[in-house]
Amino acid sequence: MPLSMIHRMQGLHLTADLRACASATAAMTEPAALRTLCLQAVAQAGLQAVGELFHRFPPPGGVTGVVLLAESHLAVHTWPELGAVTLDVYVCNLGADNSAKAQNLMDTLQSAFAPGQAEHHRLPRGVSAA
Repeated sequence: MPLSMIHRMQGLHLTADLRACASATAAMTEPAALRTLCLQAVAQAGLQAVGELFHRFPPPGGVTGVVLLAESHLAVHTWPELGAVTLDVYVCNLGADNSAKAQNLMDTLQSAFAPGQAEHHRLPRGVSAA
């Protein structure tokens, strides 16, 4: 693959596994609350939402939400019965480096769930090892 194509698909993938979150938080169980939280966080980070889908699972299940971004995507999965949340933020960097925006989005969402524990991973994407 030509180097110019690799450069064009370069991006950043951030994940977080949150534990000991407050199960009573509306965003843990209510799709509308999670939607509002996600869309406000996306806008605050300076990213552009282009689509969305939020789904509630039967009790005691939580909510899964996905926001499609012009820059890529945000996915959130809640487990109120476990006090757990997973966050997935991926941004492409075509035309601009969106890494700081991705981190801002991740930080805002993590803060909203106020976990007792958090495990983070940061994966550069589309970067050639050669």
